[in-house]
Amino acid sequence: MERAEYLAGLARKRVGAGVLFFDAAGRILLVEPTYKDHWEIPGGAVEADESPGAGAVREIEEELGLGFTPGPMLVVDWVAARGDKSEGLMFVFDGGTLSAERAATIALPADELRSWAWCDQEAAARRLPDLLARRVSAARRAREAGVTAYLENGSPVG
Repeated sequence: MERAEYLAGLARKRVGAGVLFFDAAGRILLVEPTYKDHWEIPGGAVEADESPGAGAVREIEEELGLGFTPGPMLVVDWVAARGDKSEGLMFVFDGGTLSAERAATIALPADELRSWAWCDQEAAARRLPDLLARRVSAARRAREAGVTAYLENGSPVG
């Protein structure tokens, strides 16, 4: 097999990067997309030739109008293919604590995001799909422990 043929046959995976921002009470920031029936953490698809960290920075600027430097990576989550989506790798970074003054400067793109809210664990679990709720819960635990967690479909492995 030639190298070009081998390389062409390698798997292509979707890559996404999200960020957990916290308020002084320990709640996380969730956003309500206009094009989905559930809430999300801020972030989105990583573009070709873009690192997950750079993708997170770009997405936060686009979605919230905030410049920031990503903190530690909290989780890497391998997600199986489902429906029309290929398998993917999802990265979640620690966005740190946003002051009330900084949060007041959030500017949502009206064509993409309807609203945002601070959510405690229970509110987040109600608003997020199960897989994302598991990922966010694991990211919270990783932040508290000062580690990075590896997940598969939102659940810790090992």
